[in-house]
Amino acid sequence: MRKKYSIKTLFLTAFFSAVAGLGIAVQLDWLQPSQAENPPAAAPVLPSFLSAPPPVSPGQTSQVPSFAELARRVQAAVVNISTSKTVRASRFPGYPQDFFERFQRGTPAYRQNSLGSGFILNKDGYILTNNHVISGADQIQVKLSDGRTFDAQVVGSDPKTDISVIKIDAHDSLPVVYLGNSDALEIGDWVLAIGNPFGLTQTVTAGIVSAKGRVIGAGPYDDFIQTDASINPGNSGGPLFNLRGEVVGINTAVVASGQGLGFAIPINMVKAVIPQLIKGKAVERGYLGIGLQEVTTEIAQALGLSKPEGALVAQVYEASPAAQAGILPGDLILSFNGQAIVKNNDLPILVAQAAVGSESSIEVLRKGEHKSFRVKVASLEAPPKARFSGGNSTLLGVAVRNLIPAEVNHHGLSQGQGVMVTDIDESSSAAAVGVRPGDVILQFNDKPVAGSQEFTQLTQRLKTGQMVRLLVKRGPMTAFFAFKV
Repeated sequence: MRKKYSIKTLFLTAFFSAVAGLGIAVQLDWLQPSQAENPPAAAPVLPSFLSAPPPVSPGQTSQVPSFAELARRVQAAVVNISTSKTVRASRFPGYPQDFFERFQRGTPAYRQNSLGSGFILNKDGYILTNNHVISGADQIQVKLSDGRTFDAQVVGSDPKTDISVIKIDAHDSLPVVYLGNSDALEIGDWVLAIGNPFGLTQTVTAGIVSAKGRVIGAGPYDDFIQTDASINPGNSGGPLFNLRGEVVGINTAVVASGQGLGFAIPINMVKAVIPQLIKGKAVERGYLGIGLQEVTTEIAQALGLSKPEGALVAQVYEASPAAQAGILPGDLILSFNGQAIVKNNDLPILVAQAAVGSESSIEVLRKGEHKSFRVKVASLEAPPKARFSGGNSTLLGVAVRNLIPAEVNHHGLSQGQGVMVTDIDESSSAAAVGVRPGDVILQFNDKPVAGSQEFTQLTQRLKTGQMVRLLVKRGPMTAFFAFKV
Protein backbone atom coordinates (compact mmCIF):
# COMPACT_ATOMS: atom_id res chain seq x y z
CA MET A 1 0.00 0.00 0.00
CA ARG A 2 1.52 3.20 -1.14
CA LYS A 3 2.26 5.96 1.28
CA LYS A 4 0.18 9.04 0.66
CA TYR A 5 1.67 12.52 0.84
CA SER A 6 -0.32 15.64 1.47
CA ILE A 7 -0.23 18.58 -0.89
CA LYS A 8 1.44 20.64 1.81
CA THR A 9 4.28 18.17 2.15
CA LEU A 10 4.86 18.10 -1.62
CA PHE A 11 4.92 21.90 -1.83
CA LEU A 12 7.50 22.25 0.96
CA THR A 13 9.68 19.57 -0.58
CA ALA A 14 9.69 21.36 -3.94
CA PHE A 15 10.47 24.73 -2.35
CA PHE A 16 13.49 23.51 -0.35
CA SER A 17 14.81 21.63 -3.39
CA ALA A 18 14.73 24.84 -5.45
CA VAL A 19 16.59 26.78 -2.75
CA ALA A 20 19.26 24.11 -2.50
CA GLY A 21 19.73 24.05 -6.29
CA LEU A 22 20.08 27.82 -6.49
CA GLY A 23 22.77 27.75 -3.81
CA ILE A 24 24.76 25.12 -5.71
CA ALA A 25 24.47 27.15 -8.94
CA VAL A 26 25.84 30.27 -7.27
CA GLN A 27 28.80 28.37 -5.84
CA LEU A 28 29.64 26.95 -9.27
CA ASP A 29 29.30 30.36 -11.10
CA TRP A 30 26.60 28.88 -13.34
CA LEU A 31 24.72 32.20 -13.27
CA GLN A 32 27.68 34.32 -14.61
CA PRO A 33 27.17 35.51 -18.22
CA SER A 34 29.43 34.04 -20.91
CA GLN A 35 32.52 36.26 -21.56
CA ALA A 36 32.47 35.34 -25.23
CA GLU A 37 28.83 36.07 -25.70
CA ASN A 38 28.62 39.30 -23.62
CA PRO A 39 31.88 41.35 -23.76
CA PRO A 40 32.17 44.27 -21.28
CA ALA A 41 30.94 47.62 -22.58
CA ALA A 42 33.77 49.99 -23.62
CA ALA A 43 34.18 53.19 -21.60
CA PRO A 44 32.85 56.24 -23.51
CA VAL A 45 35.55 58.40 -25.15
CA LEU A 46 35.26 62.00 -23.96
CA PRO A 47 36.60 65.08 -25.77
CA SER A 48 39.89 66.31 -24.29
CA PHE A 49 38.28 69.43 -22.86
CA LEU A 50 35.81 67.27 -20.87
CA SER A 51 38.47 64.90 -19.55
CA ALA A 52 39.87 65.23 -16.05
CA PRO A 53 43.11 67.25 -15.82
CA PRO A 54 46.37 65.36 -15.25
CA PRO A 55 47.27 64.81 -11.60
CA VAL A 56 49.27 67.56 -9.91
CA SER A 57 52.95 66.64 -9.89
CA PRO A 58 54.94 66.58 -6.63
CA GLY A 59 55.96 70.06 -5.48
CA GLN A 60 52.97 71.68 -7.17
CA THR A 61 49.75 72.81 -5.56
CA SER A 62 46.36 73.65 -6.98
CA GLN A 63 45.78 76.28 -4.31
CA VAL A 64 46.71 79.95 -4.56
CA PRO A 65 49.58 80.61 -2.13
CA SER A 66 49.25 83.02 0.77
CA PHE A 67 51.47 86.09 0.48
CA ALA A 68 51.04 87.14 4.10
CA GLU A 69 54.44 86.02 5.38
CA LEU A 70 56.22 87.44 2.31
CA ALA A 71 54.47 90.81 2.66
CA ARG A 72 55.38 91.03 6.36
CA ARG A 73 59.02 90.31 5.52
CA VAL A 74 59.52 92.93 2.78
CA GLN A 75 57.05 95.75 3.48
CA ALA A 76 59.32 97.61 5.88
CA ALA A 77 61.83 98.38 3.10
CA VAL A 78 59.21 99.95 0.81
CA VAL A 79 58.75 103.72 1.11
CA ASN A 80 56.25 106.31 -0.03
CA ILE A 81 57.56 109.34 -1.90
CA SER A 82 55.80 112.68 -2.20
CA THR A 83 57.16 115.55 -4.29
CA SER A 84 56.22 119.13 -5.01
CA LYS A 85 57.37 121.78 -7.43
CA THR A 86 56.44 125.31 -8.43
CA VAL A 87 54.62 125.57 -11.75
CA ARG A 88 53.82 128.82 -13.51
CA ALA A 89 50.59 128.69 -15.52
CA SER A 90 51.06 129.49 -19.20
CA ARG A 91 48.96 132.14 -20.85
CA PHE A 92 49.84 130.62 -24.20
CA PRO A 93 49.08 126.90 -23.95
CA GLY A 94 50.52 124.80 -26.76
CA TYR A 95 53.53 127.08 -27.35
CA PRO A 96 57.09 126.76 -26.05
CA GLN A 97 57.28 128.10 -22.51
CA ASP A 98 60.62 129.90 -22.90
CA PHE A 99 59.47 131.81 -26.00
CA PHE A 100 56.76 133.63 -24.08
CA GLU A 101 58.65 133.85 -20.80
CA ARG A 102 59.12 137.59 -21.11
CA PHE A 103 55.34 138.07 -21.39
CA GLN A 104 54.54 135.96 -18.32
CA ARG A 105 55.93 138.13 -15.55
CA GLY A 106 53.32 138.35 -12.85
CA THR A 107 51.60 135.17 -13.99
CA PRO A 108 50.40 133.35 -10.85
CA ALA A 109 52.35 130.25 -9.85
CA TYR A 110 51.07 127.22 -7.98
CA ARG A 111 52.50 124.16 -6.24
CA GLN A 112 52.14 120.84 -8.05
CA ASN A 113 52.23 117.71 -5.87
CA SER A 114 52.74 114.11 -6.94
CA LEU A 115 53.12 110.72 -5.33
CA GLY A 116 55.32 107.71 -5.94
CA SER A 117 57.06 104.77 -4.32
CA GLY A 118 60.56 103.46 -3.79
CA PHE A 119 62.60 100.89 -1.87
CA ILE A 120 65.63 101.08 0.39
CA LEU A 121 68.83 99.72 -1.16
CA ASN A 122 71.14 99.84 1.85
CA LYS A 123 71.21 100.76 5.52
CA ASP A 124 72.73 104.19 4.77
CA GLY A 125 69.44 105.45 3.35
CA TYR A 126 69.91 105.13 -0.43
CA ILE A 127 66.55 104.59 -2.11
CA LEU A 128 65.76 103.54 -5.69
CA THR A 129 62.75 104.97 -7.54
CA ASN A 130 61.66 106.08 -11.00
CA ASN A 131 63.24 109.20 -12.44
CA HIS A 132 59.83 110.49 -13.51
CA VAL A 133 58.69 110.39 -9.87
CA ILE A 134 61.24 112.98 -8.69
CA SER A 135 62.23 114.80 -11.92
CA GLY A 136 62.00 118.59 -11.54
CA ALA A 137 60.88 118.43 -7.92
CA ASP A 138 61.75 121.28 -5.52
CA GLN A 139 61.04 119.15 -2.49
CA ILE A 140 61.11 115.38 -1.95
CA GLN A 141 59.77 113.69 1.17
CA VAL A 142 60.07 110.02 2.04
CA LYS A 143 57.72 108.30 4.46
CA LEU A 144 58.88 105.00 5.98
CA SER A 145 56.62 102.09 6.86
CA ASP A 146 56.88 103.03 10.55
CA GLY A 147 55.41 106.48 9.83
CA ARG A 148 58.62 108.54 10.07
CA THR A 149 59.11 111.19 7.38
CA PHE A 150 62.42 112.52 6.01
CA ASP A 151 63.49 115.05 3.41
CA ALA A 152 65.41 113.42 0.56
CA GLN A 153 68.06 114.58 -1.88
CA VAL A 154 68.66 113.32 -5.42
CA VAL A 155 72.01 111.53 -5.66
CA GLY A 156 71.91 110.46 -9.30
CA SER A 157 69.45 109.97 -12.16
CA ASP A 158 69.36 108.08 -15.42
CA PRO A 159 66.47 109.27 -17.62
CA LYS A 160 67.21 106.68 -20.32
CA THR A 161 66.22 103.83 -17.99
CA ASP A 162 63.91 106.05 -15.89
CA ILE A 163 65.58 105.38 -12.56
CA SER A 164 66.93 107.64 -9.82
CA VAL A 165 68.69 107.17 -6.51
CA ILE A 166 67.70 109.48 -3.65
CA LYS A 167 69.02 109.55 -0.07
CA ILE A 168 67.63 110.18 3.39
CA ASP A 169 69.54 110.61 6.66
CA ALA A 170 67.72 108.46 9.20
CA HIS A 171 70.70 108.20 11.60
CA ASP A 172 69.93 104.55 12.29
CA SER A 173 69.96 101.20 10.51
CA LEU A 174 67.21 100.81 7.95
CA PRO A 175 65.52 97.69 6.56
CA VAL A 176 66.68 96.88 3.04
CA VAL A 177 65.58 94.82 0.04
CA TYR A 178 67.57 92.17 -1.79
CA LEU A 179 67.91 92.29 -5.57
CA GLY A 180 67.01 89.12 -7.46
CA ASN A 181 67.58 87.82 -10.98
CA SER A 182 64.92 89.09 -13.37
CA ASP A 183 66.30 86.91 -16.17
CA ALA A 184 65.18 83.86 -14.19
CA LEU A 185 61.53 84.97 -14.24
CA GLU A 186 59.20 82.86 -16.34
CA ILE A 187 55.81 83.74 -17.76
CA GLY A 188 53.23 82.59 -15.21
CA ASP A 189 55.44 83.12 -12.13
CA TRP A 190 53.80 84.78 -9.14
CA VAL A 191 54.91 88.34 -8.32
CA LEU A 192 54.02 90.86 -5.62
CA ALA A 193 53.80 94.65 -6.04
CA ILE A 194 53.98 97.01 -3.07
CA GLY A 195 53.55 100.77 -3.29
CA ASN A 196 51.59 103.93 -2.70
CA PRO A 197 48.73 103.99 -5.27
CA PHE A 198 46.64 107.15 -4.99
CA GLY A 199 48.29 107.79 -1.61
CA LEU A 200 47.09 104.48 -0.14
CA THR A 201 50.30 103.61 1.67
CA GLN A 202 51.82 100.13 1.77
CA THR A 203 49.31 98.63 -0.65
CA VAL A 204 50.10 95.02 -1.58
CA THR A 205 48.84 93.48 -4.83
CA ALA A 206 49.65 90.12 -6.40
CA GLY A 207 49.64 88.75 -9.93
CA ILE A 208 51.71 86.81 -12.40
CA VAL A 209 54.32 87.61 -15.01
CA SER A 210 52.17 88.09 -18.10
CA ALA A 211 55.00 88.63 -20.60
CA LYS A 212 58.66 89.62 -20.83
CA GLY A 213 60.61 91.90 -23.14
CA ARG A 214 57.76 94.31 -23.80
CA VAL A 215 58.54 97.43 -25.87
CA ILE A 216 56.08 100.21 -25.02
CA GLY A 217 57.90 103.26 -26.41
CA ALA A 218 59.05 104.58 -23.04
CA GLY A 219 62.74 104.89 -23.94
CA PRO A 220 65.68 103.52 -25.93
CA TYR A 221 66.08 100.46 -23.68
CA ASP A 222 62.53 99.17 -23.39
CA ASP A 223 62.51 95.60 -22.10
CA PHE A 224 59.60 95.62 -19.65
CA ILE A 225 58.16 92.85 -17.53
CA GLN A 226 54.39 92.84 -18.04
CA THR A 227 52.28 91.85 -15.03
CA ASP A 228 48.62 91.75 -14.07
CA ALA A 229 49.45 92.67 -10.47
CA SER A 230 47.44 95.85 -9.93
CA ILE A 231 49.60 98.94 -10.59
CA ASN A 232 48.16 102.45 -10.38
CA PRO A 233 49.38 106.06 -10.20
CA GLY A 234 51.56 106.26 -7.11
CA ASN A 235 52.98 102.75 -7.59
CA SER A 236 55.73 104.14 -9.83
CA GLY A 237 59.17 103.38 -8.43
CA GLY A 238 57.93 100.64 -6.14
CA PRO A 239 59.32 97.11 -6.12
CA LEU A 240 58.04 93.99 -7.86
CA PHE A 241 58.96 90.95 -5.74
CA ASN A 242 59.28 87.28 -6.57
CA LEU A 243 58.18 84.63 -4.07
CA ARG A 244 61.69 84.58 -2.57
CA GLY A 245 61.21 88.18 -1.46
CA GLU A 246 63.74 89.52 -3.98
CA VAL A 247 63.17 92.60 -6.12
CA VAL A 248 62.92 91.53 -9.76
CA GLY A 249 61.43 94.73 -11.19
CA ILE A 250 60.67 98.41 -10.67
CA ASN A 251 56.99 99.21 -11.25
CA THR A 252 56.96 101.98 -13.83
CA ALA A 253 53.97 102.21 -16.16
CA VAL A 254 50.39 101.12 -16.66
CA VAL A 255 47.93 101.21 -19.57
CA ALA A 256 45.27 103.47 -18.11
CA SER A 257 42.59 102.39 -20.58
CA GLY A 258 43.07 98.69 -19.83
CA GLN A 259 42.97 96.37 -16.86
CA GLY A 260 45.79 94.24 -15.55
CA LEU A 261 48.36 95.85 -17.86
CA GLY A 262 51.27 96.96 -15.68
CA PHE A 263 54.94 97.20 -16.64
CA ALA A 264 58.11 96.96 -14.57
CA ILE A 265 61.76 97.62 -15.44
CA PRO A 266 63.75 94.37 -15.03
CA ILE A 267 66.11 94.75 -12.09
CA ASN A 268 68.98 93.19 -14.07
CA MET A 269 68.88 96.16 -16.44
CA VAL A 270 69.77 98.60 -13.66
CA LYS A 271 72.08 96.56 -11.44
CA ALA A 272 75.17 97.97 -13.15
CA VAL A 273 73.71 101.49 -13.18
CA ILE A 274 72.90 101.73 -9.45
CA PRO A 275 76.54 101.87 -8.18
CA GLN A 276 77.31 104.65 -10.68
CA LEU A 277 74.31 106.68 -9.50
CA ILE A 278 75.16 106.18 -5.81
CA LYS A 279 78.62 107.61 -6.53
CA GLY A 280 77.01 110.57 -8.31
CA LYS A 281 78.60 109.63 -11.63
CA ALA A 282 77.12 109.90 -15.10
CA VAL A 283 76.02 106.50 -16.38
CA GLU A 284 78.51 105.05 -18.85
CA ARG A 285 77.16 102.79 -21.58
CA GLY A 286 78.61 100.84 -24.45
CA TYR A 287 78.52 102.16 -28.01
CA LEU A 288 79.05 100.50 -31.41
CA GLY A 289 78.19 103.32 -33.80
CA ILE A 290 75.47 101.75 -35.93
CA GLY A 291 71.91 102.60 -36.86
CA LEU A 292 69.44 99.71 -36.75
CA GLN A 293 66.24 98.87 -38.52
CA GLU A 294 63.52 96.42 -37.56
CA VAL A 295 63.38 93.21 -39.57
CA THR A 296 59.86 93.01 -40.97
CA THR A 297 58.33 89.91 -42.52
CA GLU A 298 59.03 91.32 -45.99
CA ILE A 299 62.67 92.08 -45.17
CA ALA A 300 63.10 88.62 -43.64
CA GLN A 301 61.82 87.04 -46.86
CA ALA A 302 64.14 89.20 -48.94
CA LEU A 303 67.07 88.02 -46.79
CA GLY A 304 66.07 84.39 -47.17
CA LEU A 305 64.90 83.98 -43.58
CA SER A 306 61.98 81.81 -42.52
CA LYS A 307 60.91 84.37 -39.89
CA PRO A 308 61.92 87.87 -38.72
CA GLU A 309 64.94 87.77 -36.40
CA GLY A 310 68.09 89.71 -35.64
CA ALA A 311 68.86 93.42 -36.02
CA LEU A 312 69.44 94.88 -39.47
CA VAL A 313 72.30 97.37 -39.78
CA ALA A 314 70.93 100.35 -41.66
CA GLN A 315 73.86 102.72 -41.14
CA VAL A 316 77.44 102.60 -39.86
CA TYR A 317 79.07 105.72 -38.42
CA GLU A 318 82.48 106.54 -39.83
CA ALA A 319 85.43 105.76 -37.55
CA SER A 320 83.05 104.04 -35.11
CA PRO A 321 83.91 100.73 -33.39
CA ALA A 322 81.56 98.91 -35.79
CA ALA A 323 83.17 100.51 -38.85
CA GLN A 324 86.66 99.63 -37.61
CA ALA A 325 85.56 96.03 -37.02
CA GLY A 326 84.24 95.70 -40.57
CA ILE A 327 80.47 95.84 -40.00
CA LEU A 328 78.63 97.05 -43.11
CA PRO A 329 75.14 98.42 -43.85
CA GLY A 330 72.90 95.49 -44.76
CA ASP A 331 74.52 93.11 -42.26
CA LEU A 332 72.01 91.22 -40.14
CA ILE A 333 73.34 90.92 -36.58
CA LEU A 334 72.30 87.55 -35.14
CA SER A 335 74.19 87.52 -31.83
CA PHE A 336 76.25 89.72 -29.52
CA ASN A 337 78.72 88.07 -27.14
CA GLY A 338 76.99 84.76 -27.76
CA GLN A 339 73.52 86.05 -26.88
CA ALA A 340 70.96 85.67 -29.66
CA ILE A 341 69.34 88.81 -31.05
CA VAL A 342 65.70 87.83 -31.38
CA LYS A 343 64.34 91.29 -32.07
CA ASN A 344 65.81 94.65 -33.04
CA ASN A 345 65.51 96.06 -29.51
CA ASP A 346 67.69 93.36 -27.97
CA LEU A 347 70.99 94.67 -29.38
CA PRO A 348 71.03 98.23 -27.93
CA ILE A 349 70.33 96.81 -24.46
CA LEU A 350 73.17 94.28 -24.67
CA VAL A 351 75.61 96.85 -26.09
CA ALA A 352 74.68 99.41 -23.42
CA GLN A 353 75.41 96.86 -20.69
CA ALA A 354 78.79 95.89 -22.18
CA ALA A 355 81.83 97.28 -20.38
CA VAL A 356 83.45 100.22 -22.16
CA GLY A 357 86.77 99.10 -23.60
CA SER A 358 85.86 95.43 -23.65
CA GLU A 359 86.15 93.33 -26.80
CA SER A 360 82.88 91.77 -27.90
CA SER A 361 81.97 89.18 -30.51
CA ILE A 362 79.34 89.80 -33.17
CA GLU A 363 77.85 87.24 -35.53
CA VAL A 364 76.23 88.56 -38.71
CA LEU A 365 74.51 87.24 -41.79
CA ARG A 366 75.93 88.92 -44.89
CA LYS A 367 74.56 87.95 -48.32
CA GLY A 368 73.61 84.51 -47.05
CA GLU A 369 76.94 83.82 -45.32
CA HIS A 370 77.61 83.78 -41.58
CA LYS A 371 80.54 85.95 -40.50
CA SER A 372 82.06 86.73 -37.09
CA PHE A 373 83.69 89.99 -35.97
CA ARG A 374 85.49 91.27 -32.86
CA VAL A 375 84.64 94.84 -31.88
CA LYS A 376 86.02 97.04 -29.10
CA VAL A 377 83.12 98.70 -27.29
CA ALA A 378 83.40 102.48 -26.97
CA SER A 379 81.57 104.86 -24.63
CA LEU A 380 78.19 106.34 -25.44
CA GLU A 381 79.01 109.41 -23.34
CA ALA A 382 80.00 111.56 -26.31
CA PRO A 383 79.42 109.67 -29.57
CA PRO A 384 80.35 111.53 -32.76
CA LYS A 385 77.39 113.34 -34.23
CA ALA A 386 76.49 113.31 -37.90
CA ARG A 387 79.31 110.96 -38.83
CA PHE A 388 77.65 108.54 -41.17
CA SER A 389 78.83 106.29 -43.97
CA GLY A 390 76.53 106.85 -46.93
CA GLY A 391 74.14 109.73 -47.50
CA ASN A 392 74.73 112.41 -44.89
CA SER A 393 74.31 116.11 -44.34
CA THR A 394 76.09 117.60 -41.35
CA LEU A 395 74.29 120.92 -41.78
CA LEU A 396 70.90 119.27 -42.31
CA GLY A 397 71.51 116.84 -39.44
CA VAL A 398 69.96 113.90 -41.31
CA ALA A 399 71.49 110.54 -42.26
CA VAL A 400 69.93 108.45 -45.02
CA ARG A 401 70.47 105.27 -46.99
CA ASN A 402 69.12 103.65 -50.14
CA LEU A 403 65.96 101.58 -49.91
CA ILE A 404 66.23 97.83 -50.24
CA PRO A 405 63.85 96.06 -52.71
CA ALA A 406 61.45 94.88 -49.99
CA GLU A 407 61.05 98.48 -48.75
CA VAL A 408 60.53 99.77 -52.30
CA ASN A 409 57.65 97.32 -52.73
CA HIS A 410 56.26 98.01 -49.26
CA HIS A 411 56.03 101.76 -49.93
CA GLY A 412 54.75 101.34 -53.49
CA LEU A 413 57.75 103.14 -55.00
CA SER A 414 59.95 102.56 -58.02
CA GLN A 415 63.51 101.30 -57.72
CA GLY A 416 65.87 104.22 -57.09
CA GLN A 417 63.09 106.48 -55.80
CA GLY A 418 63.65 108.11 -52.41
CA VAL A 419 65.99 107.53 -49.46
CA MET A 420 65.31 106.22 -45.94
CA VAL A 421 66.10 108.44 -42.92
CA THR A 422 68.17 106.29 -40.55
CA ASP A 423 69.30 108.85 -37.99
CA ILE A 424 68.75 112.49 -37.15
CA ASP A 425 70.43 115.09 -34.96
CA GLU A 426 67.81 115.89 -32.31
CA SER A 427 69.03 119.49 -32.17
CA SER A 428 68.58 120.03 -35.93
CA SER A 429 65.85 122.05 -37.64
CA ALA A 430 64.72 118.92 -39.46
CA ALA A 431 64.03 117.19 -36.15
CA ALA A 432 62.27 120.29 -34.82
CA VAL A 433 59.67 120.23 -37.60
CA GLY A 434 59.03 116.51 -37.18
CA VAL A 435 61.31 114.60 -39.57
CA ARG A 436 62.26 111.31 -37.93
CA PRO A 437 64.03 108.01 -38.60
CA GLY A 438 61.99 105.70 -40.83
CA ASP A 439 60.72 108.55 -43.03
CA VAL A 440 61.31 108.24 -46.78
CA ILE A 441 62.49 111.50 -48.41
CA LEU A 442 61.12 111.68 -51.95
CA GLN A 443 62.02 115.25 -52.87
CA PHE A 444 64.59 117.83 -51.77
CA ASN A 445 63.64 121.42 -52.68
CA ASP A 446 61.23 120.04 -55.31
CA LYS A 447 63.91 117.84 -56.90
CA PRO A 448 63.35 114.05 -56.88
CA VAL A 449 65.84 112.17 -54.72
CA ALA A 450 67.12 109.07 -56.52
CA GLY A 451 69.56 107.76 -53.90
CA SER A 452 71.82 108.52 -50.96
CA GLN A 453 74.65 109.78 -53.15
CA GLU A 454 72.40 112.30 -54.88
CA PHE A 455 70.95 113.36 -51.52
CA THR A 456 74.46 114.04 -50.23
CA GLN A 457 75.30 116.16 -53.28
CA LEU A 458 72.11 118.20 -52.91
CA THR A 459 72.59 118.87 -49.20
CA GLN A 460 76.28 119.77 -49.53
CA ARG A 461 75.26 122.90 -51.43
CA LEU A 462 73.26 124.22 -48.49
CA LYS A 463 74.19 127.45 -46.74
CA THR A 464 73.29 128.52 -43.24
CA GLY A 465 69.91 130.27 -43.19
CA GLN A 466 68.72 128.68 -46.44
CA MET A 467 65.16 127.34 -46.67
CA VAL A 468 64.73 123.60 -47.20
CA ARG A 469 61.58 121.89 -48.43
CA LEU A 470 61.27 118.11 -48.13
CA LEU A 471 58.55 115.82 -49.48
CA VAL A 472 58.40 112.92 -47.02
CA LYS A 473 56.51 109.62 -47.11
CA ARG A 474 55.55 108.14 -43.75
CA GLY A 475 53.52 104.96 -43.96
CA PRO A 476 50.63 105.54 -46.38
CA MET A 477 50.80 109.35 -46.04
CA THR A 478 53.04 111.96 -47.69
CA ALA A 479 53.68 115.48 -46.38
CA PHE A 480 55.91 118.49 -46.94
CA PHE A 481 58.30 119.77 -44.26
CA ALA A 482 59.87 123.22 -44.59
CA PHE A 483 62.53 124.78 -42.36
CA LYS A 484 65.68 126.90 -42.27
CA VAL A 485 69.09 125.34 -41.72
